[in-house]
Amino acid sequence: SFTMNIYLFVYDLMQFCGHSWIFTNMIIRFMTFGKDSLADTFYSIGLVMRLCQLLSVLEILHILIGIDKSRLLPRFLQITERIIVLFVVINSQEEVQGKYVVCVLFFLWNLLDVVRYTYNMLARMGIYYPPLTWLNFSLCIPLYPLSVLAKGFAICVSLPYFESFGTYSIKLPFPFTFSIYFPYVLKMYLLVLFTGMCFIIQNLFHERMVHLGTGNIKNKRS
Repeated sequence: SFTMNIYLFVYDLMQFCGHSWIFTNMIIRFMTFGKDSLADTFYSIGLVMRLCQLLSVLEILHILIGIDKSRLLPRFLQITERIIVLFVVINSQEEVQGKYVVCVLFFLWNLLDVVRYTYNMLARMGIYYPPLTWLNFSLCIPLYPLSVLAKGFAICVSLPYFESFGTYSIKLPFPFTFSIYFPYVLKMYLLVLFTGMCFIIQNLFHERMVHLGTGNIKNKRS
């Protein structure tokens, strides 16, 4: 248990460092270059963002083997949403990478993750600051739906490019008459994305009620 706690602390620390670097870099670049910094957000921080999101797949494994007590399905949906949008939609279409929606999406993701991994690190050591606890379980409720809207907008922006370039669309040779038109797959995924959002928001409210219920924070401090 002690070894697993150390491992989880190191994992949270790595994620905190990565997302803090991204978040700080975005703010400094915006303060320095203004709107010009928005268009090349992906080119300046995309590599670190991809590494952090790939690393987050470990969180699914943590839940499966029982060292993280979070619910599997909500966390699985949140991680796969990011993986699909980042690697399938944004990374595969260079024309999408320069859109302002990418900057908005990265800002929302990193704001949430900096708070979440800070809370997790301190919680591993048994430290609970009431303002941070409140922020961790409250900030995600308005920001997560905004991030879903940004994901949906990014997908909509990418559709013309998937249609014109035929990326990921597959037409099987004779004697098969089956083909996969990827823009249709993305449109169907939009339904999954917004349906999953309703489920995840319900889970976020449940987690907030559990952790911010009357006396919970005070009990943790004592």
